[in-house]
Amino acid sequence: MTHSLRIPDLTIPARPSPVGPGDAGDPALNDVDVIRVRGDARLAGAVHVVGAKNSALKLMAAALLAPGRSLITNVPRITDIAIMGEVLRRLGCGVRFGPDDPVDPMVAHGGVERSRSVLIDVPERPGAEADYDLVRRLRASICVLGPLLARRGYVRVAHPGGDAIGSRGLDMHIAGLARMGAEISGEHGFVIAEAPDGLHGADILLDFPSVGATENLVMAAVLARGATTIDNAAREPEIVDICTMLNNMGARIEGAGTSTLHIVGVPELRPVRHATVGDRIVAGTWAFAAAMTRGDVTVTGLDPAYLEVALDKLVAAGGLVETRGDAFRVRMDDRPRAVDVVTLPYPGFATDLLPMAIGLAAVSEGGSLITENIFDGRFMFANEMMRLGAEIRTDGHHALVCGRERLSGAPVRATDIRAGAGLIIAGLCADGLTEVSHVHHVDRGYPDFVADLRALGVEVERGTAPEEPDLAI
Repeated sequence: MTHSLRIPDLTIPARPSPVGPGDAGDPALNDVDVIRVRGDARLAGAVHVVGAKNSALKLMAAALLAPGRSLITNVPRITDIAIMGEVLRRLGCGVRFGPDDPVDPMVAHGGVERSRSVLIDVPERPGAEADYDLVRRLRASICVLGPLLARRGYVRVAHPGGDAIGSRGLDMHIAGLARMGAEISGEHGFVIAEAPDGLHGADILLDFPSVGATENLVMAAVLARGATTIDNAAREPEIVDICTMLNNMGARIEGAGTSTLHIVGVPELRPVRHATVGDRIVAGTWAFAAAMTRGDVTVTGLDPAYLEVALDKLVAAGGLVETRGDAFRVRMDDRPRAVDVVTLPYPGFATDLLPMAIGLAAVSEGGSLITENIFDGRFMFANEMMRLGAEIRTDGHHALVCGRERLSGAPVRATDIRAGAGLIIAGLCADGLTEVSHVHHVDRGYPDFVADLRALGVEVERGTAPEEPDLAI
C-alpha cells in the first residue's frame, strides 16, 4: 500500500550549486574558488545554524524505505544535498527543493536561503544501482545500500568517495548485512548485495561505533523479518534523528542515543514530514571561531547539549559559555589558554572539529597535545596551517601545537570540508590577508559561509584565482 502526504508543489528556480574545478560546466578549468579574509578580526554578533548535513543526507536515503511522498525540512542548502538529490533521481525518485518557510525573513527581505525543504516522491519499485560518477563525489551516498537492499532485495552501489581524510572501509556495513542474510560480492569497483528471500533479524556487534554502518544496518533492519539487535552502535544526535524519522514512518526502534539498538521489522513503512536536527559541527565551528578571535558570538538553532565536550574545552581555555534552550553564547576576553583535545566517538570530542581545535591551539598560550582517534588522514591539512605560521609537530595520531600570539596571512589550500573552514577561521587570527583556495570543499558543509562571516564583522570576499601547478615529483 502506498501512503502519500498531501503536499503542494515545491518546484522553485534552483540556485546553481557550487562545483569543484574540472567538473562539467566549469568555464575556467584553470581557476579555483577562493575565500580571502583580512586578519586581526574579532567575531561579534549572532549566527543561526540550520539542519545538519550529516543527518539530512541520511534522512533523504531513509525516504527510499516508503513509497510515496516524504517531506524533509531544515535541509542545508549545500553542494552535497544537491548531489544526493541527483542520486535519488537516478534511482527513479521525484526530488523537488523548495523554501522551508515562504515567510522566512531572510527570503522576504531578498536574502539567501540557508535551508530549504526537499520533497522526495519514491516509486513502488525504485532503481537498484547508484552510479559511480555521483557516488565518487559523496561518500554519504553509500547509505542507500541498506534501504535499497531492504526494498528491492538487490542493490549495486559504487565504492564511495568523499573527503580524503583517511581509510573508511565498508567492512562493518558488509558484515552486518551478511548476518541479516545478504550475499555480498564486489566487481569493477561496485558493491553488490543480494537477498532474494528478504533480510532477517540478527544480533550484530560492531567492532567500532561507526555512524555509517549503524545507519545502513538500521535502515535495512526496519523491513527485515524478526528482531535485530545492534551492539556498540553509534550514539550521535544524527543517529537519533534518523531513528526518530523511521519510527514516525512506522518502524519499531528502541534505544536510539544509546550503544544498543533494538529493531523489530515491520512489513511496510509510510512517508512522513520530518525536520532535520541542527548541525552541531557548524555550530562548533562558530564556537571555536569566537574563542580564537577573542570575540562574542551567540549561536542559535542547536541544542547545546550536543556540544557539551567541545564547549567544556572552551571554558577550560578561558572562555565564558552560556547556554539556553536551542542557543549558546561564547565569549573570550583574553588570549586562550592551551588545552589538550582527544577525538572520540560521540559523546566525545568530534573528529570534524579537530581542525578548529588545532586552530585554537595555534593561537593559545602554551602547548596543546591534539590526538586523533577516528581518521588516519585528519592531519593532512597541518602543513597548510603551518604556512600560516602555526607551530605544529605531528607524530602518527598526535599533534603537538605550540601557541603563538598571532599567525601570519598566506595563501593556503583547503583539503576537505572541515580543514577549509578551519583555515579560514585561522586566517582571522593572522596578520594581513589570507587566501584559502579550493573552497568548493567548504561549500559541501557550510551554507553561505561568507555571508555568515560578514554578519559577524569579518572583512571577507569570495572570488577565483589561477590554480597553482602541482610541482610534486
